Amino acid sequence: MIIIVVITVIVALAYDFLNGMNDAGNSIATIVSTGVLSPKIAVAWAAFFNFIAAFVFGVHVAKTVGTGIINPEILKGDPFFILTTLVGAGIWVYFCGHHGLPNSVSHALIGGLIGPALIKAGGQAIIIAGLLKVVIFIVLSPVIGFLLGYFMMVIVLSLFRNKTPIKVDRYFRILQLASSAAFSLGHGTNDAQKTMGIITVLLFSTGFIKSFVVPDWVILAACTSIALGTLIGAWKIIKTLGSKLTQLRPIGGFCAETAGAITLIGTSIAGIPVSTTHTITGAIMGVGITKRVSAVKWGIAGNIVTAWILTIPASAVVSGILYFIITLFK
Repeated sequence: MIIIVVITVIVALAYDFLNGMNDAGNSIATIVSTGVLSPKIAVAWAAFFNFIAAFVFGVHVAKTVGTGIINPEILKGDPFFILTTLVGAGIWVYFCGHHGLPNSVSHALIGGLIGPALIKAGGQAIIIAGLLKVVIFIVLSPVIGFLLGYFMMVIVLSLFRNKTPIKVDRYFRILQLASSAAFSLGHGTNDAQKTMGIITVLLFSTGFIKSFVVPDWVILAACTSIALGTLIGAWKIIKTLGSKLTQLRPIGGFCAETAGAITLIGTSIAGIPVSTTHTITGAIMGVGITKRVSAVKWGIAGNIVTAWILTIPASAVVSGILYFIITLFK
């Protein structure tokens, strides 16, 4: 039992590292594409704010992931459940990341939980209200990001309409440092907490802790892992979000990042796991459409939506198959 738990914790932290790699593009795509920071400096900037995020906003999302989607009672004495969850989700995330396609690491993890749960205990293992909340925000998070990005851009353009483009760029190159930091805080507080929730429910279900309280060492380890992953970065995804989706100036980057940060921090405080990819993509599209509808490259956006739709069922199938195979040898 101890050996499997240790291995699973290591895999969880590796998944968190992969999360940071995958979502580094979300945190810094706009600030790189507008030329405010070089890619190397930008990932270091994002990594720092990823690291401190959970210490600022608490662990509400971790509690939702650990106890609000799958009934933790069914996991008791079964460390293989979480192990197959992580491996199944990781396989799907790697597939999308390898092809430069933004995807939801968050929802891959949700799908990874669902697959083994259905194999182990059928529908009764799933907390329907919690799952519905996640599914609803698959749709709502990019919509909220889109609307906030659009309206922020309209308001800011109105406020600075009498300024020359050079002056506007000068102002917002500085402001983008703040908006990028805020978005990275939102990224860290939402995404690192998912791994915290997974590790904590593992420790709870195997008897290493007596109640679902996230240990300090889990918070520190998860924040460190996601920050290191962000330092490595996922350059294909940065390119897709930063330049292929729509072209951005500093003013647009500021509005997109701020809209994304508001959405992420708000949902994190509410304990709702959402996708940073969904959120920033919606915000970038909202900013881009203020120029004209054709400014957004809808073909790229369509590919991203396809990945969103496939993420939960694909990762559920992979993790479910892995769990079924393991149960044959238990």
